Amino acid sequence: MPTDRRTVLADAAIGVLADAGMRGLTHRAVDRAANLPPGTTSAYYRTRQALLTALVRRLVALDQAEFQEIGARTPVLRNAAELTAGLLAFTGLRLAGEGRRRSLARYACAVESVHHPELREILVPRENLARQAVQDFLAAHGVEDAEERTVTLLTCVDGLVFDRLVNGGSVSGQEIHGLVVAALR
Repeated sequence: MPTDRRTVLADAAIGVLADAGMRGLTHRAVDRAANLPPGTTSAYYRTRQALLTALVRRLVALDQAEFQEIGARTPVLRNAAELTAGLLAFTGLRLAGEGRRRSLARYACAVESVHHPELREILVPRENLARQAVQDFLAAHGVEDAEERTVTLLTCVDGLVFDRLVNGGSVSGQEIHGLVVAALR
């Protein structure tokens, strides 16, 4: 558990947003979720926008740490089956437990960023080892525009995660394999 009060509040805000939606994200709700006295959140984040910005920054930091860890432990991908398995495992992380909560919060923030471009800047996908592993795989298999195809492939995987969060169910290996095959064409 983080000991820095701002991190504790941002983590609690992610949980509140995932559980109660954008309308439920209030200073008081975050105080309750963090198990802190009333007024604590507003002392650190005076406005709702400041709270939302802190939440988005923390969300991106958690995602980047996860991507770096995944990328660091991923061996060089040799074939489409290995990439499919890796992406399928990733979708499982995004649809269960804390990953599910972060996914719900991330999508709520993405929609909110339409009205607050400063949030969009924070949410822009970053370079990381996991993304690089996918790009290296595509390049090694002769895909000329590997960087663009990587973005397209990962965006499609993200779309499947979004669909399953909204409609229920899980992402199948067949769906991911189809996207990988398309990226290799």
